[in-house]
Amino acid sequence: MAQGNVPVRRTFRFQLRPTSRQANTLTALLDDHRALYNAALQERRDAYRHPSKTTVRYGDQSAQLKDIRAFDPDHARWSFSSQQATLRRLDKAMAAFFRRVKSGEMAGYPRFKGANWFDMVEWPKDGDGCRWDSQPENPAQTFVRLQGIGHVKVNRHRPVRGTVKTVSVKREGRRWYVVLSCDNVPAEPLPATGAVVGVDLGVASLATTSDGRHVGNPRFLAAAADGLAAAQRDLSRRKRGSKRRRKAAARVAALHGKVRRQRLDLAHKTALELVRGHDLIAVEALKVVNMTRRAKAKLDPEQPGTFLPNGQAAKTGLNKSILDAGWRTFLDVLHAKAESAGRVVVAVNPANTSRTCAQCGYCAAGSRGTQAEFVCQRCGHAAHADVNAAVNILRAGLALRAAQVA
Repeated sequence: MAQGNVPVRRTFRFQLRPTSRQANTLTALLDDHRALYNAALQERRDAYRHPSKTTVRYGDQSAQLKDIRAFDPDHARWSFSSQQATLRRLDKAMAAFFRRVKSGEMAGYPRFKGANWFDMVEWPKDGDGCRWDSQPENPAQTFVRLQGIGHVKVNRHRPVRGTVKTVSVKREGRRWYVVLSCDNVPAEPLPATGAVVGVDLGVASLATTSDGRHVGNPRFLAAAADGLAAAQRDLSRRKRGSKRRRKAAARVAALHGKVRRQRLDLAHKTALELVRGHDLIAVEALKVVNMTRRAKAKLDPEQPGTFLPNGQAAKTGLNKSILDAGWRTFLDVLHAKAESAGRVVVAVNPANTSRTCAQCGYCAAGSRGTQAEFVCQRCGHAAHADVNAAVNILRAGLALRAAQVA
């Protein structure tokens, strides 16, 4: 956590306002970088399958860029450093693949990128093929200059702090964004409040605090389900490669984008309220990826080749509710805001926090009779189940923090 005025690294994201010609050129930029990525991946696959087991590394492929640019004018119009960044992106994917192989995880060999699966290009250094032309005195006249595209207008809704290190352009549906990664962003510590809080994340309520407050879960995806279903049905009827199919796909992407922005907005507002009001915030160390995995298949020992019921249908609904709540997004936003504000976020082991009595410490699954009610089987303590869990999380967080300080 940030303490005092220690600078931090932050990302600033703004929507671009390109002209129609600039939007077409940005699309061409993505297509050419995607083609470079796929060609470099194909070269690595061919080298690996060759009997000599030749190894192709980033340095080898980067050295080929000059020849590629000399041969193909389309590639020559883009920044050399942005093309190097695309090759580094592939190199990182390959390194992650071999790391997973060595650790025995599911390997997941890097895949070729389709037209809808390559939506970002990065420039590793501000001033090398790109330039952030921020004018603090006039936010309405903010532009980012990109080699091969020109000056693109930026909807800068807040000041950019620190030193701009990398510049990226990202496409989301029909929208374009510029993403700035900045170093030495000054922290803005808030005055101490003397208050601490524990937070229990859930499905019925997004967050429940140890002092009894509940933050509702609007279930944005469920609310948009009817519109999404209609848009996806319309998409399924369109002929592949047609203009109408592209428009239908854009409508589906726009609806998903709206849900994503709604979740992020709620996460920011909730996290900001917690950070402003508390010096220490205790949360659960949740592994959302593990929690939303499919249920393991159960073989029937009496009938080989058949399976026993494993509750996957019920778990599918729970998984969808967990992902709709956006726990991971909320936790990431909370940690970032706490770091900038000089607050402390402590992540504790979530095991048995919902089964343990906050009054006497007795742990039993039967104490939580329903989703909302907790009645201790030993001392009779009754409370809202999520509030009881939040108190346990706070107690564990304070103990963990005291051990860290000691």
